[in-house]
Amino acid sequence: MAQLRHDSDKFQATETEILVVGPENEKAFAKYWEEHHLPFIGLPDSKHSVLKLFGQEVKLFKLGRMPAQVIIDKKGVARYAHYGHSMSDIPENEELLKILAIL
Repeated sequence: MAQLRHDSDKFQATETEILVVGPENEKAFAKYWEEHHLPFIGLPDSKHSVLKLFGQEVKLFKLGRMPAQVIIDKKGVARYAHYGHSMSDIPENEELLKILAIL
């Protein structure tokens, strides 16, 4: 999330809303959001409902959810998806911004 925060102004310039879905319960998630003053929308997903909809993996040996980035257009169509194999397997912001420029 720090990576997204770093370029939040660039994402806003492309009229992009960032939604971070986390595995915590509502109370823990709200506390984290408040403590870190994150500039985007957060959605707690302790029942993994969103995770299941988008096919995000959970690997217990790697401490939970694997990272996933999905770009959904204004019509609700998923135009890009990246499913990471580890917590370091996350596309750079520049890659996401290039994709957004095309849409």
